[in-house]
Amino acid sequence: MSQLRARLAELQLAVMLLTRLPAGHLREAPSIGASAWAFPLVGALVGGVTAAALLAALALGITPGMAAGLAMAASIVATGGLHEDGLADVADGFGGGRDRARKLEIMKDSRIGSYGGLALILGLGLRWQGLAVLAHDPKLAALALIALAVSSRAALPLALLWMPAARADGMGKAAVGTTALRALVALAIAVAALAFAFGSAALPIIAAQTVLQLALVIVALRQIGGQTGDVLGAMQQVAEIAGWLVLSSRL
Repeated sequence: MSQLRARLAELQLAVMLLTRLPAGHLREAPSIGASAWAFPLVGALVGGVTAAALLAALALGITPGMAAGLAMAASIVATGGLHEDGLADVADGFGGGRDRARKLEIMKDSRIGSYGGLALILGLGLRWQGLAVLAHDPKLAALALIALAVSSRAALPLALLWMPAARADGMGKAAVGTTALRALVALAIAVAALAFAFGSAALPIIAAQTVLQLALVIVALRQIGGQTGDVLGAMQQVAEIAGWLVLSSRL
């Protein structure tokens, strides 16, 4: 029972970290690194909220394109725009900073610049359009929302395991210390979700997500020497976009 309580506490912490959904209180919080295996499960929760919003909108007779937009809004409300903020900060920092210190300074600034604004527009637009394409088949669209929300968060524990923290504070620093087993559990959850939703079509999604996330990892290592919470958020966003691109081209 103690092991079960520990796992439930880790899941609860992951929900508290990655969403704005009610998650109660923790008397003794586990480390962020210990909870990393549960990031894909939090994705399932966020995807479920988003799918419910999509299905409700379609049931009310709202057009697929508009229903997809409402679903995106529900997703942002559920997460507080956490990952979108990370994408914008990475775009601003990597695009506007002259050196490592300046890039990290820009990423920590709460204001959004032109690079960040453009990244948000393109990222949300691609996700919106990808969902709108599938929304003509509500069941498939709902499965896609959940599966991609799961898989796009699965590589984050691996990044925490392999990438050093780029700054001495922040979530990226606090989250170090996960294990290979936790990273493998997260990846296994993602593969199972994609296989259940798409069968053999999961393979190109996995390939596309891996390529884009690995590319971002390489860029982050060159630009700032490691990961931050913003980099992890951007990784989630590019992986989700990769999934929608593959699905819109194949389905």
